[in-house]
Amino acid sequence: MKTWDLGVRLFHWALVATIALAFLSSEEDGPLAAWHVSAGWVAAVLIVFRLLWGFVGGEHARFVNLVRLSRIPGHVRGLFAGRVHASIGHNPLGGIAVLVLLALISATVFTGNTGGEEPHELIAWTLLAMIVLHVVAVVAMSFLTRDNLIGAMVMGRKKTTHFPNAQDARPPARAAIPLAAVVVASSAFVATQIDPEAFTPGARAEVGEGGEADED
Repeated sequence: MKTWDLGVRLFHWALVATIALAFLSSEEDGPLAAWHVSAGWVAAVLIVFRLLWGFVGGEHARFVNLVRLSRIPGHVRGLFAGRVHASIGHNPLGGIAVLVLLALISATVFTGNTGGEEPHELIAWTLLAMIVLHVVAVVAMSFLTRDNLIGAMVMGRKKTTHFPNAQDARPPARAAIPLAAVVVASSAFVATQIDPEAFTPGARAEVGEGGEADED
């Protein structure tokens, strides 16, 4: 059964790689330090894409289906009672986690760009804690429900044994792909207007070294 569209899957794994690179390059004197700022800008463009995709993407990628507040109390009671059920898309708490992660990533990028080092680091560590919690929850729910959530986010499909009467998720809107291409390209252009070296890893270091050489 089709669950996750290609757009949301590409976004998910691209963001995973980008956030991993951002953390690995966070040390100023580290071997990957030159990539830190560029990773942040890529994350920003990905967030803009996801915001758009939340309105034009596939059925389970849309914000309207992501969080349904009326289902949260029953879901939480079920967890405490040991009644865990598989969900076709995100479960109620999973949907909230997605929104929290998007907000934290946005805040991390914003504070990194505005130069607020202390809030940037605080939010970044909060983001890391939320990511760890998210991964633990995904692994736990996959085990408890016997529903391979990671595999579904890779292949885009879930087994129908959990959902015998369910149908394939509705696909993205017809204009979703060209609209996403325009939005992503525009976002990248805006990023380069704010920071001309946004997508040029190491450009600042090269400029600094050149400046020092000139002074010598």
